[in-house]
Amino acid sequence: MTLDDIEEEFVEIWPDSWRSFLLFEAMGTQWRLGQGGPSGLDYTAVQATASMLGIKRRDLGGIFPDLRIMEHEALAVMAEARE
Repeated sequence: MTLDDIEEEFVEIWPDSWRSFLLFEAMGTQWRLGQGGPSGLDYTAVQATASMLGIKRRDLGGIFPDLRIMEHEALAVMAEARE
């Protein structure tokens, strides 16, 4: 299987959610893993990752709830894939 075998899917991201999405995407290698698979993001990496993206610390309070929603949904999708 190659990338050419996967149908491309476009997803619209609203402008007010763009920074939240960028942070979630950048945190893609920061999942905590347990015996049952991923259990959540490693929140200790959030501030450093946000900083590398140019997101100011004072803005994280507004972005973090969005990050948690995306984390929750990703965990649900990953759990469903394991079934």
